[in-house]
Amino acid sequence: MTAIFNTSAVMGVLLLAGVSAATAADDTILTVDITDEAGAVVGSHSFSLAELREMQTATFGTETIWTEGMQTFTGVPLSSLVAQFAVTGPVIEAVAINAYSVQIPTSDAVADGPMIAFERNGAAMSVRNKGPLWVVYPYDSNPDYQTEVVYSRSIWQLEKLIVSAE
Repeated sequence: MTAIFNTSAVMGVLLLAGVSAATAADDTILTVDITDEAGAVVGSHSFSLAELREMQTATFGTETIWTEGMQTFTGVPLSSLVAQFAVTGPVIEAVAINAYSVQIPTSDAVADGPMIAFERNGAAMSVRNKGPLWVVYPYDSNPDYQTEVVYSRSIWQLEKLIVSAE
């Protein structure tokens, strides 16, 4: 008897169980799609967790409305990615693994601003625990980051950024 598996269903069960589909260090964990003025994708870059760790990283501590107590996040500053891709558009579309998306103003990508976190409290984040990537702002460092609008941009389970660039 041959077993037939629905790959999508199996992946869905694994994700619900908190098992990350991207387990190997060289698996793609983040895709950045570059679009032209018409919105057509003209380029795409994939990053593994190992590649993100090799980029300029930052660490900050902050409390969030979704967690208990002070949390320490490590990741790639959004400003670094914006600079790397010469982003020219007014917004960055951030897309989660469940296709949920948010618009982050490119103007948010400043020094000491939000990051694409890949660690919380020194450990990788599972899908069940808002990972493997989470856009996090240093909420405690600036009262402007303590608004419902900013909280709504703090997308977790991030898998893709869509940007307009030169």
